Amino acid sequence: MNTILITGASSGIGRATARYFADQGWHVVATMRSPEQETELNQLPRVLVTRLDVEQPPTIQEAIASGIRQFGKIDVLLNNAGYAAFGVFEAADPEQMKRQFDVNVFGPMYATQAILPHFRSNGTGTIINVSSIGGRITFPLLTLYHASKWAVEGFSESLYYELGTQNIKVKVVEPGNVSTDFTGRSLDILSDETLESYRAYAETVLQKQMDSFQTNVSSPEAIAKAIYDAATDPSDRLRYLAGEDAHFLMNLRAGKPDEEFMEIIAANFR
Repeated sequence: MNTILITGASSGIGRATARYFADQGWHVVATMRSPEQETELNQLPRVLVTRLDVEQPPTIQEAIASGIRQFGKIDVLLNNAGYAAFGVFEAADPEQMKRQFDVNVFGPMYATQAILPHFRSNGTGTIINVSSIGGRITFPLLTLYHASKWAVEGFSESLYYELGTQNIKVKVVEPGNVSTDFTGRSLDILSDETLESYRAYAETVLQKQMDSFQTNVSSPEAIAKAIYDAATDPSDRLRYLAGEDAHFLMNLRAGKPDEEFMEIIAANFR
């Protein structure tokens, strides 16, 4: 029986994915920063709930070791933990910049590096990085988030080549809008009341971003299925778009000069 280790399983995509894989008969190592608060996943068969904080590398090693002790081996690592910083870049302080990359970029890097000896020992394994359509295109006021997701895309694509020599697959799932708490407690607002000249634009963009989450939004369960499809796909495919809006935006982007596409995006936020 296969085993998947999931980061950020306390809510949203991670939680839905843990349930989905368990329903398909997989063993699941569902990790989160505060496992003592979990009341649902730890009641499911074949699910181990344990602590992992991507900002604390020792907890990554401990979670991997716990999963191997419990289930014998790990076949898939899902780097899912992440969040978005939203606001004008000029308002971002150094700690906000650092944390965006600590969680969204260095977290997946730490977890990937930690699991690789186990995968190489097994002679196989799959790493799935949850990126975003925001790793391929951008929107206003999400500079830190987009920078982090573009970094995940570059990291994954380069890693694909070197791990292919070790029979280890690398896959990237790119959701569009998802009905999670992405725009709630997971959103870090960048603000500086002295930056008055941005205020009207920032308020307009924020409202239109929030409105976009009311239409054409995917469920966490739909993204979980896309992750499952990636995990069970024996091909060497790297990227998996997830959600109608993600497909629409990439089709819209295809073949257009940067300036033409960026004017379409800019016009939507005026």
